[in-house]
Amino acid sequence: MAYVISDACISCGSCAEVCPVSAIAEGDTQYQIDAEACLSCGSCEAACPVSAISEE
Repeated sequence: MAYVISDACISCGSCAEVCPVSAIAEGDTQYQIDAEACLSCGSCEAACPVSAISEE
């Protein structure tokens, strides 16, 4: 199951830095996860300082 980023995202980029498959990119208002590329490893969730990432 892919991870998703909520509106609580502060666009710090911490999640994108730790994603092993580069499935996270900066969107218009916040970072977004490509669900098809996501490995569901949880690295992004652990790296998020505001707990804006969770499993879908």
